[in-house]
Order: sequence, then C-alpha cells, then structure tokens
Amino acid sequence: MKAAVMAQQFDIEGWLVTVEPLGCGNVNDTYLAIFRTVFSEVKVVLQKINKRVFTEPVLLMQNMHLVTQHAHKKLIAEREKVERIWQLPKIIPTKEGLDYAIDDDGEYWRAITRIASAHAYEEVQSVDHAREIGSVLGNFHHLLSDLSCDLLYDTLPGFHITPSYFPKLDAALATPAGQARLNSSQAAKTVMSFIDQRREWSSILEDAKARGELSMQPIHGDPKTANVMIDNITSKGTAIIDLDTVKPGLLHYDIGDCLRSCCNPAGEECKDFTKILFDLDLCEALLKGYKEHSQNALTDIDKEYLYDCVRLITYELALRFFADYLAGDVYFKIRHDGQNLHRARVQTQLCRSIEARESQIRRILKKIKL
Repeated sequence: MKAAVMAQQFDIEGWLVTVEPLGCGNVNDTYLAIFRTVFSEVKVVLQKINKRVFTEPVLLMQNMHLVTQHAHKKLIAEREKVERIWQLPKIIPTKEGLDYAIDDDGEYWRAITRIASAHAYEEVQSVDHAREIGSVLGNFHHLLSDLSCDLLYDTLPGFHITPSYFPKLDAALATPAGQARLNSSQAAKTVMSFIDQRREWSSILEDAKARGELSMQPIHGDPKTANVMIDNITSKGTAIIDLDTVKPGLLHYDIGDCLRSCCNPAGEECKDFTKILFDLDLCEALLKGYKEHSQNALTDIDKEYLYDCVRLITYELALRFFADYLAGDVYFKIRHDGQNLHRARVQTQLCRSIEARESQIRRILKKIKL
C-alpha cells in the first residue's frame, strides 16, 4: 500500500502498525497512521495532496508552515490568559527535514499531528456546539490577525471570489456533455435558473473590496462544521483543521461559509429538501462565540456586509457544485452519479431560506454588535 510506504518517510518514532483511510474529505486522500514504540503510541494524519486542485503543493506547504508556526508561537505566548487549551495541527518533517515527501509517481504527501482527544461532526449538534464553532473561528482569526497577507501565497487563485467561478460554468455549458447534463433533468434546469437570476448581484463583496471598503486578511478558507474539532473532555472547541485553503482573503468568506455550514442542521447531503432551513438560533449562537474570541477583528464597514456574506457564500457553493457537475465532476469527489447536482440543489434551497430570513438575520447581527 502506497500510504504505508509514504508514512515511513516521515520522522516519527516507533514502528508503523497500520494505515487506514480517515474521514470523507472531498479533495485530498487522508489516512490515519499509527506508530508504536515499546512504551507509547503515536497517531498521525497522513495526506496525499490533490495536485489537480492544489497545483502548487510546495507553495501550499510553505503557507501551512508559516501559518502554523506563527499561530503556535502566539498560542504559547497567550496560554496563561485563556480559559481553554487551543490546538492547531503541526507539520511533521520527513527524515530529511522537509515538510513533504514525493512518491515514485510524483505525488506529494505530508504528515501532520492529530488533534488530541477531540472529534468533529459533519452537522451541528446543538446551540452550544454552534457557539463553540464560532469561538474556534474567532480565535483562528485572532491568531492570524497580525500575520501579513504579503507573506502568504495565493495557492487557490480566485477561491471564494464568486464571479471567478462563472467562466468554469460557462465553459462547461459550451460543451455537448455539459448541455446534455443540463437538459437531463428539470432539477438541473432549476438550479441553472437560480444561479442566473443572481449572477449580477454575486460581485457584491468584490465590488466593496475594489472600492477600498473591505481589506484582505489571512483566512482559513473552509471553516465548515466538519473542520472544527471539539474537545472530548470539556466539549469546548479546541481547533480548526484542514489548512490547505489558508490564504489572503476577506474575513467575510470565512464567516459566511461557517454560518452556511453550521446553520443547516439537515446537512449538505440531505435528501428531504423540506428540512433544509437556515436556523436562526444556531446563527445567533455562532456569532456570539465568534465575537467572544475574535477580539474585535471586524471593522464597522465589515459588519455592514455580514448578511451578504452568508447569502453569497451559500450561493457560491451552489454555483461551484453545479459547474463541477456540468464539467463531469472533476473537482469534488463523488460517491455516486449526480451527487454534485444534489449538493447544488441543497445549497440553492439553503440560500432561498437565508433570503427569506434576511430581516431576522439582520436583527441578530444588530443585537450581537459584532
């Protein structure tokens, strides 16, 4: 097994006992590798980086090295001032001292520490869970608030810049295969109509950025529920994982994506569309947690675009899933045909729910005073 061979390239004490698939991520191949000595056991996360998605794996690892090193120093410096133990994965070097290993096929592998005594959920479990998710994201933004964006490579150009996904959609629509998929079902046509109706509005954050109203900062890029680790003992949030997408961006991208993921208790693969709703109680709890730990990360102008960001990022994900479906499922992993179309339908339904609750969401934002 290639994963077992690659696990042994890293500087990990002990003998390799097993390597098993871990999680159900949509991009990288992820494994749990267990090493044992005569008196201890070490569990590490081993990943093969998807070069189709992350075309510059060396730069990606430079980003991860910089971000984790900066955050770890700050965590250590502030550990006496906080009420919990915050964690963040650490890169495990190869036996040659590199941050990655390359296999015979030219694929890039990395090993990182596993977050201790913690777990994550695919869907939000409760209002308390939502608050912890917000707390973790707020703390992450605080940790990187004094890290210059100029030091970070943009490993995914255009990521979370919603208008940049339309060329991919249009290119797929220009092919016979894309047209065939579009016309294969009424569901696909309905998603297409939903996307078209909001196309001009989709540049709202980029327009604000161009006017100088919003500024770039280091962001996580994918702060969904499944990437937030909850402490097994305290039930408090302890870490955010999956740092591939860390890059310069707007904090709105993270806040919007986190709310999108957390406030849909039915989950991203729900089959019953009547259950897909934007939960206002979860929204309020998450934002309270964020405010408590972000240490005033947002400016007054930032706050004016918070409703727009949750609506936009939900719309964007529908667009991305649908464009990938039309293109033949080349980006997001699927387990069955039509899965990306279904994912797009879930996000369109969630976006409609957000739009229907605009006034309530704005009242929550005003009440919390982020």
